[in-house]
Amino acid sequence: MQKGAWAELAVPGAEFALRVSPRARREEISRDETGIKVAVFAPPEDGKANAAVQVLLAHALGVAKSRLVLVRGGTSREKVFRLES
Repeated sequence: MQKGAWAELAVPGAEFALRVSPRARREEISRDETGIKVAVFAPPEDGKANAAVQVLLAHALGVAKSRLVLVRGGTSREKVFRLES
């Protein structure tokens, strides 16, 4: 995916509900009518998968990863990230 492909969604204060699949065969992020799905190589240990998801989402939005904050779902497949200003 090209950096900033979802730049129109990069509004400060916006929250992104994600469904995460750790230990995937390839990393990808996609959205459809059911929501945003993210697949990452990283295992769900010590926050590695959360960090990988943060990087992929930041790349898709075209923002710095430090602007994305995990709001809910630190140990769940269902996560919510907020874009800070």
